[in-house]
Amino acid sequence: MADPETPVVQLLTKLMSIPSTSDEEQEIATFLATYLKSLGYTTELIPIAPNSNRCNVYAYIGKSRRTRVLLTSHMDTVPPHIPMTMKNGIIYGRGACDDKGPLAAQIIALEELRSENAVKEGDASLLFVVGEEKGGPGMIAANEMGLSWEAGIFGEPTEGKLATGHKGHFVFEVFARGVPSHSGYPEKGKSATGALVRVLAELQEMAEGLPVSELLGRSTFHAGQIQGGVAYNVLAAEASALCGIRVATGSEEIEKRVEEVVSRHPDVQFKKSFAYSETLLDFDVDGLETMPVAFGTDIPRLKGDHKKYLYGPGSILDAHGENEQVSISDLIVCVAVYKELVLKMLQ
Repeated sequence: MADPETPVVQLLTKLMSIPSTSDEEQEIATFLATYLKSLGYTTELIPIAPNSNRCNVYAYIGKSRRTRVLLTSHMDTVPPHIPMTMKNGIIYGRGACDDKGPLAAQIIALEELRSENAVKEGDASLLFVVGEEKGGPGMIAANEMGLSWEAGIFGEPTEGKLATGHKGHFVFEVFARGVPSHSGYPEKGKSATGALVRVLAELQEMAEGLPVSELLGRSTFHAGQIQGGVAYNVLAAEASALCGIRVATGSEEIEKRVEEVVSRHPDVQFKKSFAYSETLLDFDVDGLETMPVAFGTDIPRLKGDHKKYLYGPGSILDAHGENEQVSISDLIVCVAVYKELVLKMLQ
């Protein structure tokens, strides 16, 4: 059985003890800045906006902020916080694989490279951001740092394989307006929930005919959050849905088709939340398996012409669920692979 006392597990244990759901990352950011400073890194807590108490963490060796390689993961998790447990070499709890497992592995990988004198000032840096699970304000703000890198290694659960690409995401809201009335006399009112259901059904039908990517497959639609109405016996005056399309290809066409569908419903309005297109990744590393992934990441939010690698331990199928998990053996392998990727980028 893998050793639970290994450094990556010890660090992950500390990280998972700190709740850090999106918008509540202050404590873990402070911990990471202090921890990395204690290891000898130059560390910065960088607010994502003026007067914001939400900060990214940036760390590097010596005085040079500008480095060739960037190791980056996100500090936030989806709710709720689930305390860590460990059984039979498996770590369970919120953030185990998404994204504190990869984050811990990146720190330990760079620490091992430092102890081996394999990296020096200007070679590699660490960037840990807020809000990836909620629109990516942390990585968007990172563009204001005035830095660029030759390569970025992004940590996410990819089953120990290099991702060849990932889908984009188009997130939007639809709002329906109605006229409330007694449900016994529906002719006296207009149901907002009825209007919302009709437009959602049409959006689902539209999604069946969206363009298909040879690499990433189909684009898929889902209504993740629906709300409206006040009681079963009152026609709803208002209703809304927060929706998303995982974009395999043709992001501009998809946005246009969504707006066209909604425009055919006079009692429904459309509001775009955020969007990014599908992303093709670098995977030119011998000996590592590869696969495309359907989830989104911060990768398209970081501007620049750097190489982009996506790798991490655990499976996205375990992320966001009550049994989120990662194996200790996969964490240890991940440390080794991150080291390999850094050294390859520095050649």
